[in-house]
Amino acid sequence: MTERTPLDTDDIARALEGLTGWSLTQEGRAITRRFDFKGFARAVEMANLAAWLGNRHDHHPDIAFGWGYCAVTFTTHDAGGLTRADIDCAARLNALVA
Repeated sequence: MTERTPLDTDDIARALEGLTGWSLTQEGRAITRRFDFKGFARAVEMANLAAWLGNRHDHHPDIAFGWGYCAVTFTTHDAGGLTRADIDCAARLNALVA
């Protein structure tokens, strides 16, 4: 299995056990985490951090942010779902904000 091979449901469930704050989207092809802040500047900083991480690892998340929040979503579009790359990037982002 490569880093960009879709994970099966058992692999996804095991991976999510170790990813604090992340949840599987309703369609089951992405993971998402919402970060809450007091104010806009911190939300922008979080969006920039997630974008930097995506560029560094050539695996870019979907990012939505506004006053007091930043939502980050990982999926591997060309694989049609979740891959090890998504799990790894989510874990890296968690480590950066820990």
